[in-house]
Amino acid sequence: MDRLVEFSTEDGALVVVEGVEDEDGARLVSRGDGPARAARTFEGSLEGVRAAAGSALRVFRDGSLRPDSVELEFGVKLTAETGAVIAKGAAEGHLVVRLSWSPRPAEDSGSPGGAGDSGGAGGPDAAGRS
Repeated sequence: MDRLVEFSTEDGALVVVEGVEDEDGARLVSRGDGPARAARTFEGSLEGVRAAAGSALRVFRDGSLRPDSVELEFGVKLTAETGAVIAKGAAEGHLVVRLSWSPRPAEDSGSPGGAGDSGGAGGPDAAGRS
C-alpha cells in the first residue's frame, strides 16, 4: 500500500492523501504510525501542475484552432518529497485534452431586424427615409 502523506494548506488546514513511494525505492520515515509530513504545502506542491496547465491552455487557446472551450485532465501523484507530479498513465505522461467548438448560428439577411433589413420592402424607414 502507498504511504499516507500529510500536507498543510497555506491556511493551516491538514490534508492527508494516499501518496506514492518514490521510483528509486526511497521511503520517507515518519514518527509513529501517522502519515509522513510533506516537505511543501499542499498549494506549493500543486504549483508545478498549475503552471503546466496554464502553459497548455495558452498553447491551445492562442493557436490557429481557436476552440470555444479547452478541457485538460492531468493524472497527479503526490509525494512527500517532490509534491505533485504528473502521473504516468497508459502513455508516458498522463494528459487528456478536449477541445470543442459551438456551432455558429447562420446570419439570416431576410428576417426582420436582420443584417439586410432596411425597414421593409423598399418603403421608408422609421425616420421617413427611403
